Amino acid sequence: MASLQSSSIIGSLAYSSGRCRRGMTRAAINMPKLRTGGGSLSLRLPARDLVQEVLDMGIGLSAATTSHVEKKYQFRTVSNVSDPMVIAKLHEIMEAVADRVEMHKNIGEQRDNWNSLFLTSINAITLTAATMAGIAATNVGGPLMALKLSSTLMYLAATGMLVVMNKIQPSQLVEEQRNAARLFKQLHCQIQTTLSSGNPTSSDVEEAMEKVLALDKAYPLPLIGVMLEKFPKTVEPAVWWPQHRQRQEERTYGNGWSVELEEEMREIVGVLKRKDTEDYLRLGKIALKVNKILSISGPLLTGMAAFGTAFVGSSHAPWAAIVGVVAGAMASVVNTMEHGGQVGMVFEMYRNNAGFFRLMEETIESNLNERDVGRRENGELFEMKVALQLGRSLSGLKNLAASSSKKGEAIEEFASKLF
Repeated sequence: MASLQSSSIIGSLAYSSGRCRRGMTRAAINMPKLRTGGGSLSLRLPARDLVQEVLDMGIGLSAATTSHVEKKYQFRTVSNVSDPMVIAKLHEIMEAVADRVEMHKNIGEQRDNWNSLFLTSINAITLTAATMAGIAATNVGGPLMALKLSSTLMYLAATGMLVVMNKIQPSQLVEEQRNAARLFKQLHCQIQTTLSSGNPTSSDVEEAMEKVLALDKAYPLPLIGVMLEKFPKTVEPAVWWPQHRQRQEERTYGNGWSVELEEEMREIVGVLKRKDTEDYLRLGKIALKVNKILSISGPLLTGMAAFGTAFVGSSHAPWAAIVGVVAGAMASVVNTMEHGGQVGMVFEMYRNNAGFFRLMEETIESNLNERDVGRRENGELFEMKVALQLGRSLSGLKNLAASSSKKGEAIEEFASKLF
């Protein structure tokens, strides 16, 4: 009976704690030895104590395993789920950026209309005034005064309109809004990529905000007070990005970076500074000088024409008619060259191109100055991005760096193949 009782106890125990084989095995190993005496079996420990011991072992192991799994699952959940407030902030920034794209696009179209309407209107007024001055020079009597007065007033109106137009440079304003719309679209796509391809953090929000504010400062919408200087004393590249933050840590390699790639990027930066950026700044200075000359010449010629027209018909000033007609015709030519040729837009385009190359220089230098390569962009992807921005193949980029290292400042090749 004792053996049957022990067998039934052990069998029920195995059934109730089958999910914990390790505990069962340990219990079987530590089972008390059976003694045979008088044809019966007896146990040193009571069966109830044995059951309780094994059950406690199984429950403890199960609880420990469950706790470990819960902790592991909780860690993964925290690491893979982004802060909803961060996502909401990035969506708000995206909406603001999309709104700015539409604003700059609409205002750019409006200012393009300004340029066309001002150019057409001023030329029409100037040529009409020159025609009236020529007619007045061949007439005497009553109509003479009316023609002289009308011609003079029209020249004065054209002079005032030219001063305003040359001050704000509508064609340059259009180029500013065009660049701003393009850069805000680019920022919108970057934020979308951040939201879709990874876990955004608060640093992504700060970086997006800094980029928006930097673009607002670089391309302001109002004309009064904050408008960019159209005739600066020195020509500098346009800057539409926030200042890069430098970290100084122990230099390591990896993440696609190597000593050869760093040297290649340094040579590319040198070529960009010596050739591309410098060349576009030189062209920008030329465009600025031409624009200054034309901006001064237009109002000056219309003012001279108005002064000459006022003396048309006077016997003491036979030159008045010549000045009134010729100066008016020349003013129309100068105005067409300046605003029809959009010299201000050309200057802004050169300035922005120089800014593009300056941004490339700072981006490359920022990656090179970052000691921890884990914080850099991946080296292989970064090299491909630089090559695409310069319109070159990877082999062409390496050849340019090799040529720069050999020739130094004597290199004649430009880094960019696009513009």
